[in-house]
Amino acid sequence: MIRAFFILTFLFLSISGQSQTLQLEEIMKGDTFIGEQPFYGRWSLDNKKVYFEWNPNNDLGSSTYFWQAGMTKPQLATSLESAFSKLEFKSKPNATIVYYIDKGALYSYNIPNKISKKLLQQSNPITDLQLGKETGVLFFIQNENILKFDTNKGTVVQLTNFKSGEDEAIEDKKDSFLQTQQKELFQFVRDQEAKKKWNKAKADENKTDFPKSYYYGKDSFESLKANPKGSFATFRLAEIVENKSEIMENFITEDGYNKSVNTKEKVSVTNLNKSRFGIYSVAKDSVYFMNFSSLSHIQEQPTYYKEYDNLKNKEKEDRLIFTQEPTYSEDGARAVTEIRSLDNKDRWIVELNLEKGTFKELEHQHDEAWIGGPGIPSYTYSSGTLGFLNDNETIYFQSEATGYSHLYSYNLKTNKKSQLTKGNWEVRDVTLSKDKKTFYLTTNTTHPGNRDFYKMDIADGIMHPILTKDGAHEVVLSPDESTLLVRYSYKNKPWEFYIAANKRETALSAITHSTTKAFESYSWRTPEVITFKAQDGTNVNARLYKPESSKANQAAVIFVHGAGYLQNAHNYWSSYHREYMFHNLLTDLGYTVLDIDYRGSDGYGRDFRTGIYRFMGGKDLSDQIDGKKYLVQNLGIDANRVGMYGGSYGGFITLMAMLTQPTEFNSGAAIRSVTDWAHYNHGYTGNILNFPETDPIAFKKSSPIYFADNLQGDLLMLHGMVDDNVEYKDIIRLSQRFIELGKKNWNLASFPVEAHGFKETYSWVDEYSRILNLFNNTLLENKN
Repeated sequence: MIRAFFILTFLFLSISGQSQTLQLEEIMKGDTFIGEQPFYGRWSLDNKKVYFEWNPNNDLGSSTYFWQAGMTKPQLATSLESAFSKLEFKSKPNATIVYYIDKGALYSYNIPNKISKKLLQQSNPITDLQLGKETGVLFFIQNENILKFDTNKGTVVQLTNFKSGEDEAIEDKKDSFLQTQQKELFQFVRDQEAKKKWNKAKADENKTDFPKSYYYGKDSFESLKANPKGSFATFRLAEIVENKSEIMENFITEDGYNKSVNTKEKVSVTNLNKSRFGIYSVAKDSVYFMNFSSLSHIQEQPTYYKEYDNLKNKEKEDRLIFTQEPTYSEDGARAVTEIRSLDNKDRWIVELNLEKGTFKELEHQHDEAWIGGPGIPSYTYSSGTLGFLNDNETIYFQSEATGYSHLYSYNLKTNKKSQLTKGNWEVRDVTLSKDKKTFYLTTNTTHPGNRDFYKMDIADGIMHPILTKDGAHEVVLSPDESTLLVRYSYKNKPWEFYIAANKRETALSAITHSTTKAFESYSWRTPEVITFKAQDGTNVNARLYKPESSKANQAAVIFVHGAGYLQNAHNYWSSYHREYMFHNLLTDLGYTVLDIDYRGSDGYGRDFRTGIYRFMGGKDLSDQIDGKKYLVQNLGIDANRVGMYGGSYGGFITLMAMLTQPTEFNSGAAIRSVTDWAHYNHGYTGNILNFPETDPIAFKKSSPIYFADNLQGDLLMLHGMVDDNVEYKDIIRLSQRFIELGKKNWNLASFPVEAHGFKETYSWVDEYSRILNLFNNTLLENKN
């Protein structure tokens, strides 16, 4: 049994570290203890300054700082300069005038003269600024319609006239009995009708060229966009589905009254709402809709249907799809878009003929699990890599066709597809140079746990390394592409900003220093990234923290990162920084800690990503058990003294370990855990487990609540009560199961003011004190 669980024995625990004492109440302050790292780097339009958000003085929040050549350290920007640096600017390559929207008004900015000019401001704000094909021609949206602003002529013209609801002016063409009777009996009524027709005919002779109204009813009107020539507009009409939402109760409120909050809709086939891709022709002043029924494989049914009597003979029909807004060539002559099936298994890239309302299929990708990966849309409304090269007839995109996300090109005239990058690694990010002749690529070429930066000339396809040392490089090119603003980190070194020349094997020059003296006084470990074989032969990476041999206690803790599709066994600073510091603390105590990139984790390609399809708690859990075996066989860990903990998906895996493999782990701490996937959200869950109405087998074998009767080891559950991601109700439902089953070796710690990600230091300290108590009481030989 877990003794004295709610007595916070270790609330002010001190552990003798390598060069100082680690205190739990200090490391759980997170960035306040570490030093808040800078983020959101960006360049000034004239290439001279870099801006970023930073909080070096431990203020209540971050502020904008800037740096330029010659400065010894960054300086605080004014509020006006800060706001201006965050605007989204639109311009042609190498233009001296850029355009932007600020607070709903349209502006131009002359870069050499540093002068802003307000071009248009009205009571109704404008949004979604686009550049036209012709220099100085802009398109924007106001009141759900597209307007064309020609800065050369000073004219503003409304191109579309979309309206919600129904046209009340349209009368029923079929007269009622009383209407017919009135016309039969009274000359006055007949005269009035004739006059009305005569007036309409006269009005039609002088018809205005203002676009006629198009009423789109009760649907959701989305993604309105003009083509560069301003001759067409595309949009999407999506059916609005009224589904029931989860309700979360907030108990700690300012006025003392409980507050109920709607959170999310659960995964369900009822969320598969229909949508239509529409085209408006400016010349014809008409609307028509694209028919995608001829897409290849659009009626192909998922393989898992064969397992269900009610689905295996289901009549074939077009699957529901979602169409992205188009991507246009710079000359406006061509348009392409991506289409995704709502069952998540197919993706098409098509060329659109807006005038004819037809399409040409260019690329089809199918995955029996789900379509995803870097640069590839993984959910409805998400976007990926798709653009045109400088010839205006070749597109580029990413695909996992080889098992890893790589960059491809496709010529729309010759129909030639070319694979531009190759290897057992991923293209993580793509930036096209202004002249559209060069790609700048972020990859994990040198190691799955690195983020490297390369330059690749499209003409020869050779990748030239720019930044490839171990760690992660987040790069922002200067507007003239001569200099790099780099946010870099390593395993034991938090993120900082650096400047570097845009050249091969460049050197970084630091411009920020964020870490505190308290953080720097401890010699933080550089965990080794090891590889072990899973039982199916797959290589699995993990971070390993080993204690000094004199302190090793033969006990181990396995940490399970969250999100499922996330990476933590990498060579850069972890977003789990509190856990990283806690692992140093555990190692000081003599524990060995293993942090595994289990099946489903990011960075390892398609097959690794989809290894959990239809069975969460399958290979992702067996990878944890294989990691334990590695510790036992190679590091002398006692197989009977291994614990596990993790949050979110990591909490879920901890529950699955304790309930489906009850003899493997002595104890487990499950934080903010999903206990029943039928109660989680639609987008994430539908990818992996399909839908509970169509694939209940997958949901049942993947949900810990069905295995509550198997609990043997000591289980601690911790959950925020205002968690709007994994609702507190999840852990309450599992608790009720334990109560009904008579289980005694479990405890629940509730945190009334915390959501999915904890905010308050006192909550972090309380949480990790309980976790540490659990492991000390259950894994050490001298436990009472």
